[in-house]
Amino acid sequence: MKHVTIERDGPISVVSFDRGYAANPFSYDLMRELTDAARGFEDDFETSAIVLTGRQDNFSMGFDLSDSETTRLKGAGLAERRQAAIVGRRMCQAWEDLQPLTISAIEGWCVGGGVALAVATDLRVVSQNAGLYVPEIERGLNMSWGSVPRITNLVGPARAKRVVILAEKLMADRAVDWGLADEIAVEGSTRDSALQLASRAASMPVVALRICKQDINNYANALAAVSSHTDYDQFTLTQGSEDADEGIDAFLEKRPPKFTGQ
Repeated sequence: MKHVTIERDGPISVVSFDRGYAANPFSYDLMRELTDAARGFEDDFETSAIVLTGRQDNFSMGFDLSDSETTRLKGAGLAERRQAAIVGRRMCQAWEDLQPLTISAIEGWCVGGGVALAVATDLRVVSQNAGLYVPEIERGLNMSWGSVPRITNLVGPARAKRVVILAEKLMADRAVDWGLADEIAVEGSTRDSALQLASRAASMPVVALRICKQDINNYANALAAVSSHTDYDQFTLTQGSEDADEGIDAFLEKRPPKFTGQ
């Protein structure tokens, strides 16, 4: 794979993704590689824990607005744009469906799609300088990829509205206090801290671990599909709006957006 590396060490694996520059954004190619990486563990009955890492400077600054496939899709038909909108959701679902315990190691910023992927894993270790931020609504878009129920499960409905609707930035201390993250590590050491949790998981009986995780997830996500099964259709709708054009233009031009409801 071009952007993803997988390291296996007995019952523990580390999956790292790196686009080669600081923002580490999600292109369609990267999302497909991360989906394939997760699916590569589907028939693995020995792995107890998987650590997911981005770059040392940033986990990910979100979706790549300059991705060549994104540019091409602007002129595509509804069916093709709708199918493309499912790619991120499929990636997050593949990570949530994994049977081993999954732990995101987050350095620096984790934004938009980065948050969506991180909350699809079981635990999140953040560095002291980390920040989590969901800016989709500020771009005229909805938060998708099946992430809204996952965020709500972690922080509760009121705080989920502050994260998703008010686009509040959560730095490390606040993210842990709210439940969006689980542990704070010294800057540069989130991978090591995540591996300590992974080692703890690896000391447990692998079958019982997987059964317990399945029980917890099935209970927590019993109604998740009810609220999020059409979020990619909602994204296709909002993506084609004048407000989305204005939100993205304003972001690129570094100015406040002027939304009209169109």
